[in-house]
Amino acid sequence: MLTVLLLGQFMALLDVTIVNVAMPTIGVDLDASGASLQLVVGGYTVAYAMLLITGARLGDLHGRRRMYLIGAIGFTVASLVCGIAPSTLVLIIARFVQGAAAAVMVPQIMSVIQMRFTGQARAKALSAYGAVLSVGAVAGMILGGVIVNANIADLTWRPAFLVNVPIGIALALLVPKLMEADAPRGTRKLDPVGLAISVPAVFLIVLPLVLGHEAGWPAWTFICVALGLVLAVVFVVVEKRIGARGGDPLLNLDVFKAASMGTGVSTLLLNQIAYGGFLFAFALHLQQGLGDSALFAGLTFTPMAAAFGLVGFFWRKLPPRIHHLVPTIGMVLCILGYVGIAASAQSDPHGALMWISVVVVGGGVGFAFSPLLVLSLVQVPMQKAADASGLLTTTMQLGQVTGIAVFGSLFLTLAGRPLTPESSSDATTSTFTYLAILAAVAVIAAVFLARTVAQAKRAAAAAA
Repeated sequence: MLTVLLLGQFMALLDVTIVNVAMPTIGVDLDASGASLQLVVGGYTVAYAMLLITGARLGDLHGRRRMYLIGAIGFTVASLVCGIAPSTLVLIIARFVQGAAAAVMVPQIMSVIQMRFTGQARAKALSAYGAVLSVGAVAGMILGGVIVNANIADLTWRPAFLVNVPIGIALALLVPKLMEADAPRGTRKLDPVGLAISVPAVFLIVLPLVLGHEAGWPAWTFICVALGLVLAVVFVVVEKRIGARGGDPLLNLDVFKAASMGTGVSTLLLNQIAYGGFLFAFALHLQQGLGDSALFAGLTFTPMAAAFGLVGFFWRKLPPRIHHLVPTIGMVLCILGYVGIAASAQSDPHGALMWISVVVVGGGVGFAFSPLLVLSLVQVPMQKAADASGLLTTTMQLGQVTGIAVFGSLFLTLAGRPLTPESSSDATTSTFTYLAILAAVAVIAAVFLARTVAQAKRAAAAAA
């Protein structure tokens, strides 16, 4: 059962990282614009982020196994459509469907582990889950490069999506046999009103940021962003009212009464915006700018992903007295890494400085990411932990989408067309300089989080 669960997680994670490497080849084959590529990468994440909490509640209402199976089948069908997509539009739509299916499938995994495993077995299952998260990120980068470079049956990038099909078929056959059916609990309700407001709010903000640079930033882009921000305010008001009436809001904003959540969410959002922008811009720079192969680009990302996974797994072994400082340390490392890549783009794009900087970025994100999730929950009451976790996960995904939209557009605007090694290097230097500035702002937020957590620990020690 654990293998079946982790296969689904691996498949969903693979499609996040594998596309970053395949993206430039998709652009060439389908004659896709830079904005279209942003939607191919970000569309999956937008749908996943917006429907993740709803997917978790569907499992609660209709059974975890049922929703896991539906999500896996939907993900497989969408992957098949991605792999045979005749146009960029079809590919973008299929990527949105893929993200929606992942939002139904993935939340059930952790829930089933919590329900079906106890004691030492649960600890081992959670360790295996963490290992899949780390390995999946690395595997996606490498596998994407290998598949695209191999050009299987002269299909170039398409097998990067089609590889999910046999996995999905295996899941469809094995889930009914290896996972026991669970009775719906119905302890959480859906929030259709909140969903109906939040989805257009996000699209009204993200789409103009993606499409604006190619359209020349016409008036409608600014109008859409303004309308999206208004809807975001309406969403907050509506969610507060639903909560005040004793309802079950999509995002329980009461969790922000815990000071650690406010500073934690702010730091996580800034971290993930920079990380999403880094992945998108650097992949384009390597392949379309410098002319590197997909395999070389995948191998370039691998040390970063490995550093991310190792640091994220072992950071708890640091002395507990400095745990509250770890996110700050991570963001400082991100600054150094981004500055190093900016400098290497002008001096030696494939030199030692670039490789060292990539590893430093991976270590920095690893130091920031996992500890942020833990420290943000320090002051959150146990009964609100699920709502807080859902908010953090949504923040992480939306942050990456925002990074792809903002810094992807910045890179494409600065690089111009046609993309040359010189213009790409100049655009990389400027883009990564701004990434470093954003990371510096995140350091400030991380310092406030560290102070909040330290005060909470002192208060708990005094009460004891």
